[in-house]
Amino acid sequence: MIENLVTRFCSPTLAGLKTGSLFTVRDRRREELTEDLRKLNRILTRKGLRALLFTAKCGNSLVYIYRPDLLKRDLSSFEAEKILKDKGYLATDSTERCIVQLARRISNDNDFPHEIGLFLGYPPTDVKCFMENSRDGVTCSGCWKAYGNKEEAEKIFALYRKCTNVYCRKIREGIRLEKLIV
Repeated sequence: MIENLVTRFCSPTLAGLKTGSLFTVRDRRREELTEDLRKLNRILTRKGLRALLFTAKCGNSLVYIYRPDLLKRDLSSFEAEKILKDKGYLATDSTERCIVQLARRISNDNDFPHEIGLFLGYPPTDVKCFMENSRDGVTCSGCWKAYGNKEEAEKIFALYRKCTNVYCRKIREGIRLEKLIV
């Protein structure tokens, strides 16, 4: 079951096109989900990916799959560091510490931490604009709300959709998930 969810929601990350992906898992015992992720991580870590389990304030489980090397690159940009510092992240030079702080914010804060877009590979400018006013200036929507170059964002959205469709088809054809991970 977890492989189907990972394929459906994380294909662009598995393909190396996207830094990270996040999806919600409802109605599963935490112990069972933790064991599924432990098994999944045996596959992912060999391919340079990681899977983490976050608990949202509402009690749902969130699965975060990411590429540590891409996340480090993304979070080290000037714009991303500024957003994180403005949101109270203390050690922006440590990807792992930023992830720990994000997990705490997801489980403890009243408001959802919209800086999560940085952890998913969204452009920092779009993350910042969304955090300031999620409605004004939107040029298009797909995986995220884009506020800048509409054509570029739409190309990325189309690429992610195509990737997801191909990966889902391959899984239905019986190809194992580990064979699809780039």
